[in-house]
Amino acid sequence: MGGTVSCCMSPRETPKIHRREVELEDAPITTTEEVDVSEDTGTYLQHISDRELPDELAQESNPSDHPRASTLFLNKSQTDVRENVTLAVYYHIKNRDSSHTLDIFDEKKHPLTREKVPEDYATADPEHKLIYRFVRTLFSSAQLTAECAIVTLVYLERLLTYAEMDICPGNWKRIVLGAILLASKVWDDQAVWNVDYCQILKDITVEDMNEMERHFLELLQFNINVPASVYAKYYFDLRSLAEDNNLSFPLEPLSNKRAQKLEAISRLCEDKYKDMGRPCMRRSLSADNLLGVRKSHAVLS
Repeated sequence: MGGTVSCCMSPRETPKIHRREVELEDAPITTTEEVDVSEDTGTYLQHISDRELPDELAQESNPSDHPRASTLFLNKSQTDVRENVTLAVYYHIKNRDSSHTLDIFDEKKHPLTREKVPEDYATADPEHKLIYRFVRTLFSSAQLTAECAIVTLVYLERLLTYAEMDICPGNWKRIVLGAILLASKVWDDQAVWNVDYCQILKDITVEDMNEMERHFLELLQFNINVPASVYAKYYFDLRSLAEDNNLSFPLEPLSNKRAQKLEAISRLCEDKYKDMGRPCMRRSLSADNLLGVRKSHAVLS
């Protein structure tokens, strides 16, 4: 079943038991202290559409294809981390034992573009560069951080484990999109709304995004908490993957302060999600309602 195979392996390695999420329950609990999660975010969270781009870049339909995008939006660590995270996704697809999936992530039933889905969409494994370009487009356009890429992988693998499904040719784009959607709202320091992703992908509707997000959350059992110990496991596994594949991985580990902030934010958002998941609120369930949460104080316990 999906999620039991670690994606952070070299192509010559055989699948091995997933070792990160199974240790989640044993993660050490941070001692109780107050963490100001509004620090580094300013007095408010600026919405992505409110940030001005240079005129020549604003005209680009895909900022990640612009020759200046790497200097304007990304530093080297962001580029390298995204490359390693997408390589992990590639190995997840390549080394899968089966192709268990759910309709909500099926690209033919829920297409991301108006173009006809290829006949072999569910059988032809995507190349790493195709996965990377898809992720690069989203991260460049939404101006997401390198840490957000790691949290994206946490949520993606957690989904595969909890839902007992596989990431495969027919569903990888929507699964990756859903994981990025959640990670950007929980971790990134600027507000990215569902409508922003609709503007990036053009042909997807807000209703489809909301529905996919709701299913993603329910399949995760609203567990979007990312303890510092889990983040560290992913960080070092990705660094090992980079070494095995002769890739660069310059991102530094999170400082204690940033790690505590990540844990505090994700716990706070998880509690809020669970409240919104009550039957009377399910129709409007969306992480867009959480964008003001990260400005408050969180108590770690």
